[in-house]
Amino acid sequence: MFKRILVPVDGSSTSMQAVDKAIAVAKAFDAAVTVVCVIDPYPFTGVGEDFGYGQAEYLSAALAEAHSSIHDAEAAFKAAGIATEARIVENRVPHEGILESAVDLGADLIVMGSHGRRGLQRFLLGSVVQRVLSHADVPVLVVRG
Repeated sequence: MFKRILVPVDGSSTSMQAVDKAIAVAKAFDAAVTVVCVIDPYPFTGVGEDFGYGQAEYLSAALAEAHSSIHDAEAAFKAAGIATEARIVENRVPHEGILESAVDLGADLIVMGSHGRRGLQRFLLGSVVQRVLSHADVPVLVVRG
């Protein structure tokens, strides 16, 4: 049924819970797995020389965090005997990077964690899961934290 699973990670315990569920699904369907981490665009805007200040530091820290998140996920899959591919998608809004990766890879399932934000926090930070659910052309398994 499922032959290629996409698992977005962000270093949170919730995304690692999604990894655990993806392991079970991958084993059940003998599916290939790709782990993806999406790096948001540089969050500050400005004009002139000050615009670039901090951008290199942001990207460096974001890449380090992405590599760490992917490493942790790959280690869990490897311990379960499942080979994975990995990709880092830079300078994309998270839900767009996830959806584009799903299309590029031909994924037929996305397994992702939900932080369960509510109220003002959800309003301010948004819901990546909700946006993926709204726009995905494939099933999405949401793992609640």
